[in-house]
Formats: sequence, C-alpha cells, structure tokens
Amino acid sequence: MNTSYGWSLHGDGRTVKPGAVVAPDERLSWPRTIGIGMQHVVAMFGATLLVPTLTGFPVNTTLLFSGLGTILFLLITQNRLPSYLGSSFAFIAPLSASQQYGIGAQLGGVLVTGLLLIAVGAVVHVAGKRVIDAVMPPTVTGAIVALIGFNLAPTAVSNVQAQPAVAGVTLAAIVLITVATRGMISRLSILIGVIVGWAYAAATGGLADDALDTIAAAPLIGLPQFHSPEFHLSAILVTLPVMVVLIAENVGHVKAVSEMTHRDLDDLQGRALIGDGIATTLAGGFGGSGTTTYAENIGVMAATKVYSTAAYWVAACFAIALAFVPKFGAIIFTIPVGVLGGACLVLYGLIGMLGVRIWQDNNVDFTNPVNLTAAAVALIVGIGNLSFTVGSVTLEGIAIGSVGIIVGYPLMRWLYNSVGEGQYR
Repeated sequence: MNTSYGWSLHGDGRTVKPGAVVAPDERLSWPRTIGIGMQHVVAMFGATLLVPTLTGFPVNTTLLFSGLGTILFLLITQNRLPSYLGSSFAFIAPLSASQQYGIGAQLGGVLVTGLLLIAVGAVVHVAGKRVIDAVMPPTVTGAIVALIGFNLAPTAVSNVQAQPAVAGVTLAAIVLITVATRGMISRLSILIGVIVGWAYAAATGGLADDALDTIAAAPLIGLPQFHSPEFHLSAILVTLPVMVVLIAENVGHVKAVSEMTHRDLDDLQGRALIGDGIATTLAGGFGGSGTTTYAENIGVMAATKVYSTAAYWVAACFAIALAFVPKFGAIIFTIPVGVLGGACLVLYGLIGMLGVRIWQDNNVDFTNPVNLTAAAVALIVGIGNLSFTVGSVTLEGIAIGSVGIIVGYPLMRWLYNSVGEGQYR
C-alpha cells in the first residue's frame, strides 16, 4: 500500500469490497474522501446548528469551534478514532435555564464543564474506565440524562403555545420524516422539519417583521462573533451535570467504533474524554457551545463502511470555512419560536428517553428499591425544577437532582445492603 499524508490508500482508492471496511488509518482517493467528508458535514449540520439556535449562542462561532474541536480531538486521539465533535444537545437545557445570567455566564459554565471533563479524562487515561463505572453506574447515569432532557419540557410547551400552528407543522414534518423515511433523509429529520416550519411561518406571516431585512443586511463574508466567559456559580452548577452525558456519549462512541472497525480502542477512552474536554473548554472560552462525539456521523460511517479519519479532517475544514459566512448565521436567527417549540418537543423528549435507554441497555433492575427510589426522586426533582437559593447562589432542578443521586445512591445502596437487605428479600 502507498502511504500519503499519514493514511494508507485502501485498495485501489476507488471501491470498498463487500464485507471490507476502510480503517481509520486508511483512505480512499482524495476526491472520494472529500465527498465523504461533505456527507459528514451534512450529517452533523442540523444538530450542531440547532443547539446555538435554541440557546441564543452565535451560530457561526459554534460552527467554527466544532471544526477546530474536531481537529484537536483527532490529534489527541492520534488520528485513530474517527469522530466529529458537534454541539451537544445536553447543553440545551442548562444553557436555557441560565439565560438570565447572560451569555458570558453561560460560557463560564461550558468552560468549567470542559475543564472538569479534561480532568476526568486524565484519570481514566491513567486508571481505566472502571473509575467511571464505580462513580456513575447505569442507574445514576440514566437518571441524570433523563432529568436533563425532561427539565425543559415547560419551555418547549411555552414556545408551542406562542405559535401553535407553526409548531404543529414543524412537529408533523419531523415525525413524518423520522418514521416514513430511511437513511440520510431520516437522520436529517430535525433540520428538514425546521426548514418546513420556517417556510410555513414565512408564508403565513409568522416571521418577525424585520427577518428578511436582517438576512439582507448581513455580510456574506466576515468574522464570527466572539464572547468572553464570566463565572457565576449558579450558572456553573446548572451546567456541570452535563458532564455525565458527555462521558456516556464518549464511552459509547469508542465502543461503537471499536465494534464497527473490529479494533480494540479502549486505550483511547481517556484521550477521547480529554479531547472532548479541550474542545468544550475552547468553545466556552470564546463563544461556542459545548461539544460531544456525534452519533449522526456514526450513521454515515455505518452506511459507507468508510471509517477513515481523513474524511473528518475534510469535514472539520469545511465547517471552519462556513463559520466565516455571517449571512448564514443571520438566516438561522430568523427561525420563529413556534418552529423551535415544535422541534424541542422532540429533542427534549429524545434526551430524556436516552436516559431510559441507558437503563434498558444495562438491564437496570427497578424491582430493586434502591434503583427505583433513587431514580424516581431524581426525575421529579429535575422535571419539577426544584430550586432553592443559598446566599447568592441559586440551585435548580438539574443540579440538585444530579448531585443528589450521585451522593445519595451509594448511601442508599449501603443502607440496603447492611440494614434493609433482609426486609426486601
């Protein structure tokens, strides 16, 4: 095989034989690699842009740091772990919950979460994945992921009620595309649904009066909008539980790629967490949303059988280039609240159900009173957004529910095993 730019050429560079895969350290011809890289851009596009759209972050800035974060991730994982780092949906709820503090405080929460993820990654790199399993077993992880998603249900409903017809059209389009189509179209159901909802709003007078003028006034080429982080303890505490989701997504991504490529990549688990942590920290330092490994792009790899990291370098470079098109960001910010409401009914629910899936995949036993009680209390605290203020710090449902189950679950297990075991058996 010929070697070029760090990748071996797979076969003749034009085809992938039945049953074969293009490994992470291989590539097809550059024209084909560029084409596959563009597919990865399309796959990550809708989800990556939706997060800043919902949270009020600069779209172009988020796109820029998703591309830069992907490049850093590839370098840190030694070009062995194919992944695109797009905007994490898990940040939607805490960033929306902390909007009253301003974008600087929101970015501070993202940055601190990234730093903590780097620290966790360093520990995992040294000690192995068993550290994560000990501190956050599936019962705890599933509950935290679920309460993060369900916490913002009232916000989604409020947006729907503001423009019910627009929200209904958006929701119907997303549901129809999700269940009635297959392949890439199905994976882009959120993006297509948002476009359909936007078009319906434009046709029925549902856009803001100055929306088209805003688009026309935005320059075609320009610099992304940068912001500096500020550190407010309340905003940080609301955002930190997202780290649990990022860890779960990273661990799952490494396992999924290992299975698809038939390679043992467990030694990269710590590096993956460090890479994601650095990308999230960088984004939080300048105005972008926190990142995570993207399942959307796993779908592209599964469909093409091309796991080459070269395609992800291409995707990252295209994302960085698009970040310097302000008119594109202006279009995104004309999306009306009804469209966001219809999309969020799906998105927030999907985040919540991801927690349920974690329980299901790990066969969590809810006949065990410890699992049942811990999860039940955490969910209600999150869904009801139980809040209280200590001095100048406001603790809300996500933070209270997450910290509560992390601290309370091992204590409940200890009590059950040492005191109550006979009572329940």
